[in-house]
Amino acid sequence: MLHTAISDLEVISAEESGHLWHMRYPLTNGTGNLVVATTRPETMLGDCAVAVHPGDDRYKHLLGELVELPLTGRCIPIIADEYVDPEFGTGCVKITPAHDFNDYQVWQRHRDEKAIADQPHGGLINVFTADAAIREDGEDERDLIPAAYRGLDRYAARKKIVFDLEAQALLEKIEPHKLVVPSGDRSGSVVEPFLTDQWYVKIQPLAAPAIRAVEQGDIRFVPDNWKNTYFEWMRNIQDWCISRQIWWGHRSPAWYDAQDNVYVGRSEAEVRARHNLADDIELHQDEDVLDTWFSSALWPFSTLGWPQQSERLKTFYPTSVLVTGFDIIFFWVARMIMMGIKFMADVPFREVYIHGLVRDAHGNKMSKSKGNVLDPIDLIDGIDLEALVEKRTGSMMQPHLAKKIARQTRKDYPNGIASFGTDALRFTFAAMASTGRDINFDLNRIEGYRNFCNKLWNAARYVMMNTEDQDCGQHGGELALSSADRWILSVLQQTSRQVTDHIQNYRMDLAAQGIYAFIWDEYCDWYLELSKPVLGNPQGGDAALRGTRHTLVRVLESILRLAHPVIPFISEEIWQRVAPLAGVQGDTIMHQPYPEADASLSDPAAQAEMEWVKQFVLGVRKIRSGYNIDPRKPLPVLLQNGSDQDRERLAANRHYVAALGRVDTIEWLGEAEGPESATALVGEMKVLIPMAGLIDKQAEQARLGKELERKRGDLERTENKLENPSFVEKAPAAVVDKEKAKAEELRAALRQLEEQLQKIAAL
Repeated sequence: MLHTAISDLEVISAEESGHLWHMRYPLTNGTGNLVVATTRPETMLGDCAVAVHPGDDRYKHLLGELVELPLTGRCIPIIADEYVDPEFGTGCVKITPAHDFNDYQVWQRHRDEKAIADQPHGGLINVFTADAAIREDGEDERDLIPAAYRGLDRYAARKKIVFDLEAQALLEKIEPHKLVVPSGDRSGSVVEPFLTDQWYVKIQPLAAPAIRAVEQGDIRFVPDNWKNTYFEWMRNIQDWCISRQIWWGHRSPAWYDAQDNVYVGRSEAEVRARHNLADDIELHQDEDVLDTWFSSALWPFSTLGWPQQSERLKTFYPTSVLVTGFDIIFFWVARMIMMGIKFMADVPFREVYIHGLVRDAHGNKMSKSKGNVLDPIDLIDGIDLEALVEKRTGSMMQPHLAKKIARQTRKDYPNGIASFGTDALRFTFAAMASTGRDINFDLNRIEGYRNFCNKLWNAARYVMMNTEDQDCGQHGGELALSSADRWILSVLQQTSRQVTDHIQNYRMDLAAQGIYAFIWDEYCDWYLELSKPVLGNPQGGDAALRGTRHTLVRVLESILRLAHPVIPFISEEIWQRVAPLAGVQGDTIMHQPYPEADASLSDPAAQAEMEWVKQFVLGVRKIRSGYNIDPRKPLPVLLQNGSDQDRERLAANRHYVAALGRVDTIEWLGEAEGPESATALVGEMKVLIPMAGLIDKQAEQARLGKELERKRGDLERTENKLENPSFVEKAPAAVVDKEKAKAEELRAALRQLEEQLQKIAAL
């Protein structure tokens, strides 16, 4: 048990199977009993009334009568209140205001009625201790709490009360019942409503201007829909209990004298001075501390020197953006806004970017009790299996739970966790950060982004190998840029503009995807390959060599600055060597400006020309792979139905096509039919590769036939699994979805293989 007040937001309510006890409350006029039902019989010791609905004709004649509260000897009234549901149970509800929030509201409405007001403590009777045991009588009480139950734990008291009710023929029946049980989100203990003295903040005067700030656009939520969550809570907000009975935090600024008079101030000295208290009057400070979120609400300005008007406070308040998860919009975001407007007369930030929560690969919330928590340090540095098991189970964990977690850990990570590095982990989180959505974290994703970091590193090694100690134009000289150079520079401008726009709109996932696509697909897979014919056979002389080298280092240096916020370590390491070659001055990439798109480098013509080259090369490669032709074998290519522009592009880029497509010869055909060929299209132009002598038709048909049979077998097994109701109903949704996706992939593969067989047969 936490032994402290907690917020409603810190309570998790879950449905459980329990019981409904129907108890007889004898009418004092001797005409019978009222039957009330409860899920917590032990609280009956604190009942102050039995309530019925004012429109319930069954009980109208009993309003104002008294019933005897079983086991206690007290008499309590029958009252009418709209809160009662006449359709539930018998339509009679016991009212225990000290231990039920709804009952407390009923008591508030009826507490001045004489039959309630004349009861001990005005009917507001607390029957529990802080340990959820039945308390002893107080000094001014006599037999208020029956002696038989004093000191018993709540559940032990429940058993004894039920036993005694049955012994006195006051228990009518017990029914199975589904009930919602509130538990503390940290302790897991069942939470009991319990009367204590707490400090509250009147919240409505703080909430109203905070609501207006968002309504008027002084603060913007990103994504915008989260403002609805904010409004829903703020417009229904209740006064804020800021007391906590814990050992850490800011002490409540309240002092008490021997008579329990309370004095509030910034310090004991201020209290004594303000209230003219003599030095011999002993004061003791309230032992409660402030709610963590009360202290945290002051963070935007209290960390900057407030209440003094420091230079830091003037400079950094308000800030531009708060980045946080949706689960603390109520706890932190709203409270910072309220406090900022109250004490600084301005909002603490202009925008609130809401990101998702990180969950495990199956979408479950990470928790120690489930053993599915991943420590970022383990993902960065790696950890072997036994060390991971020991870390997850720990010395304080219950043995049965430790065994369960150890078993699951060995199943999930039989080889431990490999080292992925900081940059790969950061890039993974950025790439998965869709707006407001939770992140289902999968090691396969981080492995893919580790490969991406390796790809960038290897690309840099290639660039260094071809540019270090070479003339890259950093000291001047003529630059003859090829169509490939102009193309990659143009695409870089597009990427820089798109990535900047995505970051400004808090779409880190799209920004990361844009960086990834440009580096991997455009720069590494295409431009570096396109640079090799120029560097290996410089037909354009020194100016062409200088132009390509300059483009290699210039684009790489820009890439590193573009990716630096996401992958800061590898980008810094490479930049230190690349920057001098690109003519960039500076000690660190961190002090460099973020790339901005340069409109003068935009070249749609070069982009269209290189797209033509890419489609040509991809067409040749597709034919080569589709017909299982040796990738090292140079191929003859015939072209047909080409336009004048196609001819011009081929003339300008023949060396690219020949090198990247591993093409032997390229010839134009007239209108006449060419030899039996495999065909690819580049726009209207046909790319033909004669098949004579390239493949063994029968061997290829046999190979494709075997592959078809294997794929059909895989598809049959997958479909049988999906048609099994037991699998579909019991397996996790993510597993079922994975099998469905696998089935679709197999069907697509089968279609391609069948088409390929038809093409082979037609040769």
